[in-house]
This record gives sequence, structure tokens and C-alpha cells, in this order.
Amino acid sequence: METLLEQQRRYHEERERLMDSMVKETLLKKPSSSSSRDQINSDHRMKTLLDRYMDDTVALLDLYEDKDGMRKEEVAALSGPNEFVEFYNRLKLIKDFHKTHPNEISVPMSMEFDELAKSRENPGSDDAVMGDFSDEEGYGRYLDLHECYDRYVNLKAMPKVDYLAYLSTFDQLFDVPKERKNYDYRRYLEMLLDYLQGYSARVKPLLDLADEMDNVRLEFLVKWEAGQFPGWPKETSGALAHTGAHLDLSAFSSAEELASLGLDRLKSALLALGLKCGGTLEERAHRLFNTKGKRLDELGPSLFAKSKPGKMGKSTRDAEKQRDVAQLEAQLYRLAEILGEQRAATKENVTRKQARAQGEVDEEEEVVSEDSDDDDDDDIPYNPKNLPLGWDGKPIPYWLYKLHGLNISYNCEICGNHVYKGPKAFQRHFAEWRHAHGMRCLGIPNTAHFANVTKIEDAISLWDKIKMSKASERWRPEQEEEYEDSHGNVVTKKIYEDLKRQGLL
Repeated sequence: METLLEQQRRYHEERERLMDSMVKETLLKKPSSSSSRDQINSDHRMKTLLDRYMDDTVALLDLYEDKDGMRKEEVAALSGPNEFVEFYNRLKLIKDFHKTHPNEISVPMSMEFDELAKSRENPGSDDAVMGDFSDEEGYGRYLDLHECYDRYVNLKAMPKVDYLAYLSTFDQLFDVPKERKNYDYRRYLEMLLDYLQGYSARVKPLLDLADEMDNVRLEFLVKWEAGQFPGWPKETSGALAHTGAHLDLSAFSSAEELASLGLDRLKSALLALGLKCGGTLEERAHRLFNTKGKRLDELGPSLFAKSKPGKMGKSTRDAEKQRDVAQLEAQLYRLAEILGEQRAATKENVTRKQARAQGEVDEEEEVVSEDSDDDDDDDIPYNPKNLPLGWDGKPIPYWLYKLHGLNISYNCEICGNHVYKGPKAFQRHFAEWRHAHGMRCLGIPNTAHFANVTKIEDAISLWDKIKMSKASERWRPEQEEEYEDSHGNVVTKKIYEDLKRQGLL
């Protein structure tokens, strides 16, 4: 139904309204006593507006690029020689649409943004829940790392610490030896990263996590190549150290000293490097001594042994795995830095809970047990005055019963003599189905004129008066229609017809 130009106009209008809403959201002065809940809801509203703005911009850009040429054809049809024909054709389409859909309701775009403005001006409403948080997280105030802590304490060869100590040390991964960073350790890191990324997206929706992680990866690659990443030092004592061999060439000053180690020791060192291990003792010693202080890529290709098909270097695969684990650690360091405020608040909350006296805990447990015993004994509550039941299944207090006027009964004859308790229920029933059905049976519309009318006789008499007043206001052509004669005199229709019959005109 919409034309391309109308779509462009709508996208432009929506972008302007979104920009105005984002400006008002940014300039909204939050009180000093506002909680983190209000800030998180404000960030989520801003994120929603920003995403819609970007979607509209992309759609608008596609329309302006006009890859299929439809926009150009539409502009040519409107500005061509037959613009009036095009206008009436479109007018006919609009009329046909409304004939086909006579009850179609067009909701203006301003209503949606008015509702958004109300939610912005009333941030403390109970239903303003923009983020999905657990009870332990306290709507973005604390971290909930209990599942990650359980996974951590079940790792082999890891120190057993309590939850409070874990909150302080979960990002100190550089203290963990490389030998313990196995497959289970990597799974634990992935689980911890998944939670921290999800929590960051919920508590800080305006933060571009993808951009942060890209920057972390670039910084990590630089530090990894330089051997400066914490917990992963780079071996710099020669080619043998790069591949994990145990023979240190820095203690040897010549090939003759290496020859004193024997054939078998030199062969194992050459095999660790992937070099040729054949030849005499002197040849092996010279070949191995030539690798001192050099990297593997600096050695000539003739020194390497021919690799067997289908066999990859185990050291290369291990190096890639270690780099992947170290990259996960780098991401964890960055997320721990971003969530430093929530982390400190979590430690304070856990400390406060642990500092509670044992007597307070026992007292709470006794209160809970007493309440459960009372509930078991009071299956049928004592209610001699027939008071309404509250949320706990017990009668509400009598003073509250009188405060809401529930002791006052209202009878409505239109509703079939139904009795309503309290003024609130009585006023609300005029817009409910029972009263509307009674008015429909009487042939009377349920409008605001009949508010507080409960008698059938009163409703009928009021309807008769309304019909009489509407009849008096209705336009009567025989009295109000005017005619003008040839002399310019203005008279009513009846007088004009009398004069015409008499031939006086």
C-alpha cells in the first residue's frame, strides 16, 4: 500500500522522533537518590532507540541507492506529463483499500513515542523491568558467580578457596601454572566469559562489547608476539627452547663440547627440532651448534628432515592451543576491569551476609517454621464478619475493609439487581460487560451521559431527553433552508414556494 516516497518520508519522520527521544533521554536529570535500576532502564531505552535509528538509516540508504530503479520510476511517474492520471490512480487505490478494509485503524507514530515519554518521566514504576536479572544479581548491582565457582573448585590441582576469596582472585589467571591449563580449564574459562559477557550486555547495554573484544585481541597479539603477556613468558634461549627441548646450548661454546654428550643425546635434541639426525658424531654436533641463538624460521631448509604425510608438528598444535587459552584470559581481564564496580559491591554484599550472627539466622528459621505450622493449622481461616481474603489467604483487617468502603453496598437495576461492594467496584462496573449488556438490552448506548445511572426508568427517561435535544438540534430544511429571488431577497423554502405558486416571483 505504501509507495517508496511515503516509506522514505516515514523513515525520515521516525529518525527525527528517535533522535529527539534520545536527546531527551540523555538530558533527563536523574535525581541523586536514583538507583542503579533507573540508570540501567535508561540505558536499555537508549539502546533500543539507537538500534531502531540504525535500522531506519540502513533501510533509508537502500531506498536512496535505488538498485532496482523503482524509486526513479515512481518519481518519473509523478513528474511526467500524466501526473494527474497518476494522482487519480493512486486516489482510486486508496479508496478501494478503505472499501475493502472499512474498520482499518491507523495508529499515529506519535502515540508510541508518547508512551515512551511516559515511561521516561516515571522511571520508578513497578513494571519498569528492562533487564533480565536473577535475585542474586539484585537488578545489576551484584555478580552471581556461584555456577562458575562450582566449576572452578571441581578443576583438578586447583586450590580450594571459599566464594569470597574466589571473587577476589577469579581474574588472577597468571598465577596458574601452564601445566594445569588443560581442556577442563578452557571449558571453565568459556563458561566464565559467557556469563560476564551476558551480564555486561544487561547491565551496560550501550557498551560495544564486540569493539572491546576486537581491541583486546589486537593488544593480545602484540603482547603474545613480544612474549609480554602475563602468565605466558616467551622462551628466548635458542631454537631448542622455542620447541620445548631440554638441552640448553648457552652452556656450550663450540661443537666439540657438544660432541662430548654422545650420539644418542645429540640425536634426541635434533629430533626435538625436527632436524636431520643422521651422520657422524661431529656432523650432528656441528648441525646442532648452528642452531644456537637462532629461530626455526632462520634455519636453512636443507637442515630439516622430511615430514611424513598426514603428521603435523605436535608443538605447533600445542602452541595454537596455548595461544587460544591466553586469548580467553585476555578477554577475561578486560571484562573484570569493566565490571570492577559490581565486583566490589558483590564482595561487600557477601561479606555482609557472612557477618550475620548465627542467632539471627536461627531466629529467622524459627519464624519461618512457626509460620508454616500456623498455615497448616489454619486451613479454614476464622472469618465471622465475612471479610474479603488478602494475598495470604487470610481476612483483611476490618479497618482496611471500612477504609475502602467495602461495607457499603450498591445495587444496579440495569445489571439485573447485581450488588457491588465499595465505591471503587461500583464506579468500575459502568465500563464492564454486565452493565454494557444491560444497556444494550434496553436499546440505549452505554455513553458517558448515563454515568451513575442504575435505575431502568431513569435511563429510559434520560435517553428520551437526549433524543429530543438531538432532534431539536437536527437541521430542518423546510425551516432553515433559504432561497434568494431575482431581486436579491432571502426567504425560507416554504415562503419561496408559496410566492412561486402565487406567481409573485
